[in-house]
Amino acid sequence: MNLEQARFNMIEQQIRPWNVLDDQVLHLLSVVKREDFVPLAHKALAFVDMEIPIGHGQRMLAPRLEARLLQDAAVQKHEKVLEIGAGSGYLTALLAHQAQRVIALEIQPELAAMARANLQKAGIHNAEVRQFDGAVGAAAEGPFDVIVLGGCVAEVPQNLLAQLKVGGRLLAIVGQEPVMRATIISRTGEAEFSTSQPWDSAAPTLLNFPVPSPFRF
Repeated sequence: MNLEQARFNMIEQQIRPWNVLDDQVLHLLSVVKREDFVPLAHKALAFVDMEIPIGHGQRMLAPRLEARLLQDAAVQKHEKVLEIGAGSGYLTALLAHQAQRVIALEIQPELAAMARANLQKAGIHNAEVRQFDGAVGAAAEGPFDVIVLGGCVAEVPQNLLAQLKVGGRLLAIVGQEPVMRATIISRTGEAEFSTSQPWDSAAPTLLNFPVPSPFRF
């Protein structure tokens, strides 16, 4: 398998057609080696347009979804980022290349250990993976410029929005089957938020996030 050709094809055939056109993002996708964050048994699938199993019932996001989240997050070099759901650490690595510091929370201990090892091998030193319930967040480390949820939630809990700086933004896939939407929530004031939902997608569900009751009284 020609890895560089496969990486090029992933970028040109999956990611660009999904309106990911930011040169910095495309460059990062070409230099951060996705195959090094994929379990050995699935290495041949590293550049395929699919979610890849990483164990413990969890899956890596499809490449185009990671790329679109990265583009929409538009992380700057001075910014502090909270990532919920580190998985194997690939999106963590991409964010770390853009940010001043990344704190990534991963609820599964084995995945947290995998992500730490993968980031260390990739030579990334400004990202810290903690084994912790991402639904709680990391209020003691906040507020954050950017919060990225690496999966889908039925709704964004208020306690995470409270951990955003004024001027900061949170990105998540929000909804339940069959309707899930990329959601960007910007904190415009102490108690003011604005929301946009620029595109539809689907993603694995993050653990421990509240699911609203379908019944309204």
